[in-house]
Amino acid sequence: MNHAIRLIASGMMLIAALPAALAQPKYPAQPVRVIVPVAPGGGLDTFSRLLAREFSARAGHQFVVDNRPGAGTTIGTAVAAKAKPDGYTLLLTTASFAISPAIYRSIPYDPMRDLAPITMGVSTPNLMTVHPSVPVKSVREMIALAKARAAKGDPVLYASGGIGTNGHLAAALFESMAKIRMTHVPYKSGSLGVIDLIAGQVAMMTDSMSSLMPHVRAGKLRALGVSSTRRAAAAPDLPTIAEAGVPGYESGQWYGLFAPTGTPQGIITWLHKEATAILRAPNIRERLAVDGLEVVASSPDEFAASIKADIAKWTKLVKSAGMNLL
Repeated sequence: MNHAIRLIASGMMLIAALPAALAQPKYPAQPVRVIVPVAPGGGLDTFSRLLAREFSARAGHQFVVDNRPGAGTTIGTAVAAKAKPDGYTLLLTTASFAISPAIYRSIPYDPMRDLAPITMGVSTPNLMTVHPSVPVKSVREMIALAKARAAKGDPVLYASGGIGTNGHLAAALFESMAKIRMTHVPYKSGSLGVIDLIAGQVAMMTDSMSSLMPHVRAGKLRALGVSSTRRAAAAPDLPTIAEAGVPGYESGQWYGLFAPTGTPQGIITWLHKEATAILRAPNIRERLAVDGLEVVASSPDEFAASIKADIAKWTKLVKSAGMNLL
């Protein structure tokens, strides 16, 4: 008798739960917009299109890259932060996400409150490069040239993807630690800076290995060093900037996926599960490694902790270097 009552009770509970289960819509049920806050053509853009293609194949709906460059990635980031938190607008951005709070007096969003981390997809060293016409072949020679040019009132011009971007801060850190003075030429996006670097309009650029290494391999740029603490597997013959003339120097880049805060947890969980599965697939991992991208595939909590630490690190650097807030 008791057994029969328990069976009836269990059945009633299942029936009661059925409408709630049926009420949960399948995700995604329509195309998903992935905001990428840089112009087409750079390392993040290339990575975002690979990830979007793989997401689309798995989801049965298109994940569409929407490039929104400008203001050191803050324009596109603000669009994502203010989007409806329904899972149909995502943000795929760079380590500049953690730099902007350190260098701008005000930005139109709170990076820790308005966007929910999903995963840090990959990390990569920055690569210091020059146009082949620049008469230097090492970091030490670059420092000597910068000092000589500055003394003559003709500072070396270096490009970045915008004020407050990772490439800008990486070069500013190099200036500070090497005790040199150069002139910063900010572009709307890193890919536009690379175009002018290849054309010889600027002399130097420090940016992600994935953005610059293809041009080094093509002979259009000369690489001087990598910004990591150890040599990069994708370019083992290149010294680190620290070993090549600036002891203690380190800067890095990452690409990470976010959703507007308030996005249902079930959607965040699905996006994390699919993104990390994509990135850990051997063929994808190998493809990314060619461009110097190392798969991280972190959890949301790990990513949030990393962002918090990065914001603290860059805030300290900006203050110690005496950089003016914008």
